[in-house]
Amino acid sequence: AVVSTQSGHYGRGSRLAENTKPMANVMKFNLPNLKVGTLDALMSLSDDLAKLDQFTELIMVKVYNYMANALEENDLQKLPEYTKANNKDLRSYCNSFVWDVAKFPTKVSIKDIHDIIAKNMTKIEKDFKTKSTTYNNLRSNLAQHEKKETGSLVTRNLGPIVNEEDFVTSSEYLVTVCVVVPKQGYKEWEGSYWKLADFVVPESSKRILEEGEQALYTVTMFRKTLDAFKNNAREKKFVVRDFQYSKDKINQQQNEITNLQKAKIKAYVPLIRWLKGNFSEAFVNWIHVKALRLFTESVLRYGLPATFMTAVLEPNKKSEKKLREKLQVLYSNLDKSAAEGPEMGDIPGVFMAGDYYPYVYFDINTAFVEAAREF
Repeated sequence: AVVSTQSGHYGRGSRLAENTKPMANVMKFNLPNLKVGTLDALMSLSDDLAKLDQFTELIMVKVYNYMANALEENDLQKLPEYTKANNKDLRSYCNSFVWDVAKFPTKVSIKDIHDIIAKNMTKIEKDFKTKSTTYNNLRSNLAQHEKKETGSLVTRNLGPIVNEEDFVTSSEYLVTVCVVVPKQGYKEWEGSYWKLADFVVPESSKRILEEGEQALYTVTMFRKTLDAFKNNAREKKFVVRDFQYSKDKINQQQNEITNLQKAKIKAYVPLIRWLKGNFSEAFVNWIHVKALRLFTESVLRYGLPATFMTAVLEPNKKSEKKLREKLQVLYSNLDKSAAEGPEMGDIPGVFMAGDYYPYVYFDINTAFVEAAREF
């Protein structure tokens, strides 16, 4: 979280750290001198910054979640390395925050900086949609093709299983079909398959593959009897596959899978590189939005000149409630109404969802980092 309070109530820079031990780590959060403009404009901008905060966080989390789920299994251990901000882990970046003047010049107004960030995040969102859609389509097409190579013999692509010599392919009148027979029906099939229709070639059946509780057989017959054979086979719970051997078609299907696999491999590295770079960019933009909000709300709360003090608070585990109570005591004299806890209406200079405190406070929630694998 980032907080601010009037300088006089911060207590020579060390009071906050001394009074919150061991509940939290406290680091200075350095803000530049920003161009304030009019208070009316600042109040309007406060709402815009709140919306930009939500939008920036939404895009950042989307990029992170997509990267966490797009990474191949053998690259998952690199996720912490890929989710940094300016080559720092997220915690270190926040705890040693320095305003990026090159990206967000302080010579322009806060509104202009808002517009710069909004433009950055809109571009990231647009590019993300394009890149994720393209990669999703590629993965989906490949998954559909690979799915046909697995599953039961009733649904699987038979091309990789059979051989050309298992079929009669040079006859205008004869046709070889593939039949899936359940295990309990092997004996019946082998003893009577030629009786399922007229003009079935005796001793033409061959077991190609046995797998689990079923087997794949071939059988040859005259084409004119195929429909009758299918109907009679269905009554016996024998499944006649809709498959005709074609070497060219089998090769084409295999080439499609190979080409999709190559395309996925080719697209993977640039995609992860883009996600890595733009997660960092989004996080940096997000923390600068937090900084803008902290500055803006502090001016609206405490007035000008901007002499408030700002800090990063990193609560220790299970200490959040005690820390909140301690801060309430420390800074209750800044705002009696907040300390007494009345129902809050519209408060000038305060445009935060949730509870109201006598100090300015904004949460920096990075829980999505731990939750991403559940997405």
